[in-house]
Amino acid sequence: MTGSVIDLGDLRDDRGPESTPRPPRAHGRPLRCALVVVLALVTLAASAVVPPRPAPLTLPGRPGSDVMIDGDLLLVMEPAGTGTRQARLAAYRLPGGEPVWQAPLSAEARYWGLTPLAGTLLATGYEIGPEGRDTLTVALDRATGAYRWQQPGIASKLTDGNLLLRGGGETYPTSLRAVDPCCGTVRWQLSGIRADVQVRGTGLGVDRVVLNQVDGPVEVRDAITGTVLARADLRPPDGGPIGLDLTKDLVLAIDRGSGTVTAYGLDQLVPRWTRARLHVDFALDCGPVLCVRTGNNELQALDPATGEVRWRSSQWGWAWAADGRLMANISGIGPSEQYVVLDALTGRQLADLGQWELYQLGVGGRLVGIRRPPDGGVLVGELDIAAGEVRIVDVLPDATGECQAITGYLVCTATAAGSYQLWKLTD
Repeated sequence: MTGSVIDLGDLRDDRGPESTPRPPRAHGRPLRCALVVVLALVTLAASAVVPPRPAPLTLPGRPGSDVMIDGDLLLVMEPAGTGTRQARLAAYRLPGGEPVWQAPLSAEARYWGLTPLAGTLLATGYEIGPEGRDTLTVALDRATGAYRWQQPGIASKLTDGNLLLRGGGETYPTSLRAVDPCCGTVRWQLSGIRADVQVRGTGLGVDRVVLNQVDGPVEVRDAITGTVLARADLRPPDGGPIGLDLTKDLVLAIDRGSGTVTAYGLDQLVPRWTRARLHVDFALDCGPVLCVRTGNNELQALDPATGEVRWRSSQWGWAWAADGRLMANISGIGPSEQYVVLDALTGRQLADLGQWELYQLGVGGRLVGIRRPPDGGVLVGELDIAAGEVRIVDVLPDATGECQAITGYLVCTATAAGSYQLWKLTD
């Protein structure tokens, strides 16, 4: 699993032409019909006139800005512009949109992630240095926007409330550093190695780090202390490279040369099972089963204890576990994808959720998506995997431009250049 850095996505005003996505089977009416139904139901339930919707909140923001909400703050991370315009992070108070503060960010870096933690906002991106490209995290005070510290690496929350910074990669040696979020004080660090790094995330943060060294053994470390828990050479007899995937308590050593996958227990690297003739692109945590995507575009569900195949299908691309079921996707047209609900143990399709642009895939969070009906506006739906259905959350006939759902709101690029509109969604 990955760390807790939030990939926010870009909101751009240069949306190109695209085909209209097919509406889902259960919710495929045009926007006008959906709005009539919603208004009729509200009228019957309340026996009163529906009050007009409040006007959307309009806020400034350069094209390509990243937007997120943390509590009562709307945060807009603007990219660097032409000339001397520097990247910046601006905070606005909700619900009124009053400016709270704005802070400049390093002009040399391109920022793409924002993580709130313990009164600190962590802006993560990459910068180009004399030896190539490396990642960078800048910490700002949430209340004032004041600069606190910056260090190389991508930030992930640890289970003890501190941070793990992972740096290096393409041209830089790998570095690992555990720091406190307040001041960036180093708890432990490791540098100067050439290794691919995987982390295990839990609901409370990262607790394990696995290093796949280029010319050395695989190491499993406690992410809190940096202590080595296990070390073993997992390379094949010919000494060729292996790829690693980490899911729950398993480390998968993938020998792509021979098409062999071996599963090891995480904390001791004890072999559990081996599968031959299995060419794996990547592995996914699918709850009661282990999902692997193969080189021939097939999704296989394996028994995590034995490696035996439970089911396989070439229909599905990715899969996510929730409430004992799986949500899988089929590639769609443009930004929308078709989503279905599967039984995790059998692969049987239980429901068709239709085509949606999804933005909130957080563990345990609401699964909110949007759709653009042919006659304009935006339809907002909440996908319920357990129930196998979509609940229409809101219908915004006046929303235009590139939009995405964030916590309790829909944010869209406005027709006026350099601004965004924020719509409060109904409960």
